[in-house]
Amino acid sequence: MVDTAPVKSETSAPATPGQPHRVVIVGGGFGGLYAAQSLGRAPVEVTLIDRRNFHLFQPLLYQVATGGLSPGDIASPLRSVLSSQKNTQVLLGEVRGIDPDEQMLKLKDGETVPYDSLILATGSAHHYFGNDHWEAIAPSIKTIEDALEVRRRIFLAFEKAELEPDPEIRKALQTFVVVGAGPTGVEMAGAIADLAYETLKDDFRNVDTHDTRIILVEGMDRVLPPFDPSLSKRAAKDLEKLGVEIRTGTFVTGLEGEKVTIKTGDHVETISSHSVFWAAGVRASSLGKVLSEKTGAPCDRAGRIMVEADFSVPNHPNIFVIGDLAHYAHQGDKPLPGVAPVAMQGGKYVARTICDRLKNKTTPPFVYSDSGSLAIIGRNSAVVDLNWTKLTGYPAWVIWALVHVMFLIEFDNKVLVMTQWMWNFFTRNQGARLITGRDQIKSDQAFMKQ
Repeated sequence: MVDTAPVKSETSAPATPGQPHRVVIVGGGFGGLYAAQSLGRAPVEVTLIDRRNFHLFQPLLYQVATGGLSPGDIASPLRSVLSSQKNTQVLLGEVRGIDPDEQMLKLKDGETVPYDSLILATGSAHHYFGNDHWEAIAPSIKTIEDALEVRRRIFLAFEKAELEPDPEIRKALQTFVVVGAGPTGVEMAGAIADLAYETLKDDFRNVDTHDTRIILVEGMDRVLPPFDPSLSKRAAKDLEKLGVEIRTGTFVTGLEGEKVTIKTGDHVETISSHSVFWAAGVRASSLGKVLSEKTGAPCDRAGRIMVEADFSVPNHPNIFVIGDLAHYAHQGDKPLPGVAPVAMQGGKYVARTICDRLKNKTTPPFVYSDSGSLAIIGRNSAVVDLNWTKLTGYPAWVIWALVHVMFLIEFDNKVLVMTQWMWNFFTRNQGARLITGRDQIKSDQAFMKQ
């Protein structure tokens, strides 16, 4: 149920009389960017700090990882996005410390940034459940660098298979394991299947890409656990139709070299695979721990800050936490999910709260408006739950595409993505199939000699 208690109106006065109220936002993701944009005409001084100079549309990262889109198609320079806001400054930096008493942030380079109101929106990272050493073997897809590394591994696996005379090694090279069957894992598995069975089918001479094996591992009893069971069932059916092997009720118990050990009940199986990708579980960014230590704010098991009904930190009404870093349990019987719409709405709400406080007004309680959930399975296949209706197949695929294009930040990104999707749809030629990376020639040669 919704918390209907009045929202607190406390605010901190500017450090210097006559100086505009200083709002510092850490993180240029959905939550931070929407908060900054909502404050564009407010009588405040806004500073947005991010360790990257761009906003990244993470829901489409898997398409960068499979060669469907280029990184620039889904990224927007923060300075460009906010250039028209004369009250807003963008800083490239990484926050390492917080002093809530002095109302000061400390950056990695030693610089300090004062604030009157602070909004933390630093997102999350994938959780390896105490096995962080697995990250080198099974990368996740949270950043552009992650996506490019996954892309490199996928296409190098096919390149090496083309040269490999040993059928067992070739089989391992053409075996891909995706761990986690939430939206990211399902979309990744479907994209690899489409890539292997359609896009690359005529590109190689010694490799039959139809021999590719894609295994989707999920610990719960169905794919897309947050979705309605009927949609999970349809998604599983569509994935299997694409050629994806689904292992539900299954856990990864070991990753070593090119060996993946999984356990289903009492049955243990070892799979030979050169390409394992992680999409299971998330944990809050490290800044959550820093904030908790400095303010005494409680955290949940994933490291998210347990916030008040207005997203503020307990006993620190001028510090707000939104997006994936926040554990918001004031609406319904469980915390709000870590999805983009929650971050967007949270960013807008906190911006409004700050403006209302400056006017000594009371802000109505936050109410998350859930427009539904959606996930793409493959070409012409998706599942969409709009709360008032559920769609599958081609209609769902069209809605999925329109929604994702709509939420891209810049107009040129919308045009680029729509154009690229149309080209890919009619030609099945995903043109961003580049093998790149640091020290690429050296690393590629080493990989090919393995």
